Amino acid sequence: MTGAVKPAPGPVKPAPGASGDGLLIQIDHLSRTYMLGEVEVHALRGISVSVRRGEFVAIMGASGSGKSTFMNILGCLDKPTKGTYILDGIDVSGLTRDELARIRNNKLGFVFQGFNLLSRTSAIENVELPLLYGTASLKDREARAIKALNMVGLGDRIHHFPNQLSGGQQQRVAIARALVNDPSIVLADEPTGNLDSRTSVEVMGIFQDLNEKGITVILVTHEPDIAQFAKRHIIFRDGRIQSDKPNPSPKLAADVIRDLPALDLEEPV
Repeated sequence: MTGAVKPAPGPVKPAPGASGDGLLIQIDHLSRTYMLGEVEVHALRGISVSVRRGEFVAIMGASGSGKSTFMNILGCLDKPTKGTYILDGIDVSGLTRDELARIRNNKLGFVFQGFNLLSRTSAIENVELPLLYGTASLKDREARAIKALNMVGLGDRIHHFPNQLSGGQQQRVAIARALVNDPSIVLADEPTGNLDSRTSVEVMGIFQDLNEKGITVILVTHEPDIAQFAKRHIIFRDGRIQSDKPNPSPKLAADVIRDLPALDLEEPV
């Protein structure tokens, strides 16, 4: 390595007027405009939405509707052109790149469609990765990673490599990695897109279990059946929120699994 390591940015201050009333996300009149050559593309058009702690929200919409841009802003991977975004009492709309990185590492957990695991690294080492940017000791990192893997039912697979795990087990490792920093919110982008039907329901069962423990989950999905496991549906169209409604009767993954036929072939373990 060359050059001095940059010190971590200082604490990000809460937004003025931030309250402890259970509001986790507050977005007001948020817009995002891109330039495609000389053409302005309005990905988001003045949306306003709030999410309280402990919600389980499904984000839906056709390609180009704005849901991916919205999730990128929620995940502090992109910044709005206009409007405000307050996350857990902090106005993140105008933060620097270093401050956004700190927010991502401390307050957000990410789960992706493609798992994004390091192939030559064991399950426990994959889960420990977000902790490498902090000050936790090796012993503490291992303890927290094991706890997260136990939460997703993989306590007996901690030394397995990704090629020794089924697709569903790999996604469980990815969920454990998202949980290891005790985030305020878990953002899941098409987490069942690479999984078969039964394994998809099992993964949704994990999210439901986590949500019952008080973890806020926001899920992007193209699949209406998967969205039915969430408690609230937000549908995007043309950069705006077309509808935002509670799901009065969310499916319970445990019930759906019980009624599914058994698979002819077991996945490798």
